[in-house]
Amino acid sequence: MYDEEEELTLLTEDELESPLDKLEPLDAESAPKPDPEEMLLLLESAEPNQRMLAARAFCDLQDERAIPHLIRLLQDSCPLVRVSAAYGLGRNPSHDAVEPLITQCNTDWNGYVRKGVVWALGNCRDRRALSTLIDALKTDISAVRLWAASSLAQMASVDYESVIAAIPPLIEAMRRDQIAAVRSNCAWSVGLLCRELPSNVVYATAIDALLETIVEDEDLGVREDARAALLRVGDPRGLQLIEDLEQEGFL
Repeated sequence: MYDEEEELTLLTEDELESPLDKLEPLDAESAPKPDPEEMLLLLESAEPNQRMLAARAFCDLQDERAIPHLIRLLQDSCPLVRVSAAYGLGRNPSHDAVEPLITQCNTDWNGYVRKGVVWALGNCRDRRALSTLIDALKTDISAVRLWAASSLAQMASVDYESVIAAIPPLIEAMRRDQIAAVRSNCAWSVGLLCRELPSNVVYATAIDALLETIVEDEDLGVREDARAALLRVGDPRGLQLIEDLEQEGFL
C-alpha cells in the first residue's frame, strides 16, 4: 500500500515514534490545563502552529464541541496539525469521526499521521474501523503496523464477530512481521482478544500461535510478551507448557 522508502515515515524499530511523541504532556505539573474556550477558538486560527497546539490540547481536554473542528483538521495542509487532530480525536472518540479517520488512513501520505489515525480508530471502538486496521497491520510501515496491532485489541469491546475477524491477521503478523515490537504488540492483542472468546476453534488456534511464539520466536522480548499474554488468558494448556519450559530452563 505504501512504499517503505517514502519520506517522513518511520522505518526502523528505533524510530517508531513521531515528533509529537517526544513533546512534554500538556498536563505536566508545571503547566495548567489549557482553557477549552480559548483552544476552541484557536482551532480556527490562520496560523498552523496555533491550530496544532489547539488540536493537541484536546489530548488533555474532553469536549464534544471540539470534535467537528478536529474532524475538519484531519485534512489540514500541515501534517503536524493533522496528526494532532488525530490524537485529539483519539482522546475524544466519536462515531462521527470514524469514517473521516478511515478516509485519512487510506489517503494520507504521511506515516506520522497514519500512526495517529490508527490509534484514534482503535479508541473509537467501532466495527467500521476493523478492515482499515487489518489492512494497516498487513501493508503499512512499521510505526503504523505497531499501533494497528494494539488498536485491534480494542475490538474486544465491540462484538464477537469483530474479535473473530481480528485474530487471524494478528496471528499472521505475530509470526511473520519483520519488526519485533510489532510482533510483541500482536501477542499482547491476541491475548486480550482470547479472553473474550469461548473455548472454540479460533481460541485454540490463537493459544497454539502464542505457544509457538514462545518456543520459536528469535527475539527474547517477543517470547516474553507471548508468555505474559498466555498468563493473562489463564489457559490451562498454556500454563502447563510454560511450567514445563521453565523447569527445562528454556524460560
